[in-house]
Amino acid sequence: MGACLGACSLLSCASCLCGSAPCILCSCCPCSHNSTLSRLFFTVFLFLGVLVCVIMLSPGVESQLYKLPWVCNEGTGSHVVLQGHIDCGSLLGHRAVYRMCFAMAAFFFLFSLLMICVRSSRDPRAAIQNGFWFFKFLIFVGITVGAFYIPDGSFSNIWFYFGVVGSFIFLLIQLLLLIDFAHSWNQRWLCKAEECDSRAWYAGLFFFTLLFYALSIAAVALLFVYYTQPGACYEGKAFIGLNLTLCVCVSIVAVLPKIQDAQPNSGLLQASVITLYTMFVTWLALSNVPDQKCNPHLLTHFGNGTVQAGPEGYETHWWDAPSIVGLVVFILCTVFISLRSSDHRQVNNLMQTEECPPVLDATQQQQVVLSEGRAFDNEQDGVTYSYSFFHLCLVLASVHIMMTLTNWYRPGETRKMISTWTAVWVKICASWTGLLLYLWTLVAPLLLPNRDFS
Repeated sequence: MGACLGACSLLSCASCLCGSAPCILCSCCPCSHNSTLSRLFFTVFLFLGVLVCVIMLSPGVESQLYKLPWVCNEGTGSHVVLQGHIDCGSLLGHRAVYRMCFAMAAFFFLFSLLMICVRSSRDPRAAIQNGFWFFKFLIFVGITVGAFYIPDGSFSNIWFYFGVVGSFIFLLIQLLLLIDFAHSWNQRWLCKAEECDSRAWYAGLFFFTLLFYALSIAAVALLFVYYTQPGACYEGKAFIGLNLTLCVCVSIVAVLPKIQDAQPNSGLLQASVITLYTMFVTWLALSNVPDQKCNPHLLTHFGNGTVQAGPEGYETHWWDAPSIVGLVVFILCTVFISLRSSDHRQVNNLMQTEECPPVLDATQQQQVVLSEGRAFDNEQDGVTYSYSFFHLCLVLASVHIMMTLTNWYRPGETRKMISTWTAVWVKICASWTGLLLYLWTLVAPLLLPNRDFS
């Protein structure tokens, strides 16, 4: 009887998966805007792919991947070199992640092309965006299965460079979201301080600003301790010192009187957030320096022996601290992309979203009440976000998580994985570009006084 009731409950949710509109007839879906639910469902697809990638990188699964047609063609008895001595099973996990992320990117890129120029939910393609989830899942699984049968050849090498470019752009998107978040946070707490006439809100802003700067200073000290050596590691010292100098300059510019007059909401809170993020990206860059003296996370050959770990005789080094922290930041930013709509016009223009929804009129409120327990179509007059651009962001997120989980190692010769300066320079350039982008948000009202930067 319990099994029958459970089956009936699943059948009642089938319309959520197969319907052409976003859960408009099923009570199992929450009452919310279809624009939000659709983004969340697509994000769930992305996270399912990430979960598969994480499973593929676990040592127990890596050792079972020999059955696939593109693995260990040179024989299973030899070892691969990942700037050290490592068994073929570890390389298989890397190749599996590449194929899984290729499948995710292909899936979202397909929808990005399909949803170009959708203006409202009256467009027939909007029904595809907001419904038919069961069939989308089948397409997702089909692309994934097909990706695992791609011959290795030059696939990994070519896809690596796609990952480099896409990850660079996604790092900038992360910074843009942080800038928007910091501006909104500062503005709301200042408004609450004025409304409540309380100094507690000012104290809160001061506390978090001080905390972020303290964490940044601690990060700089740790980077010098662990990623530099006396008389060596000159590149790392230059990167840390230059980024620290740029962060100090940006912080000073943020509180200049002219900047404050042009942008009253600008302050040290935003600068402290950007400073901490810059130190985070610098840490990610230094974790890819291909020099054992300057990078404690680099996997190398120790003497003439083999790094032994488990019965297979190999050790997976994907789960180091930079990869774990990068994964957490990725998840937070991806969820924010799915839920966000900003009060700032320029941010919405860049992210292709509408401003925060206004208060509903009486007719719309009545529709929301009548649609309790199901999704509410709030895009009949116009979409609240660009469908195509949203899927493009998920494409970039897919390649970024690929580079994060594989720690930016590049496929080299047969059975060899290496960490190159390409990853280092991409991340460092992303940190510089991000600082310049934030600096532009500060000085743009002064350089272009005739434009509205409210």
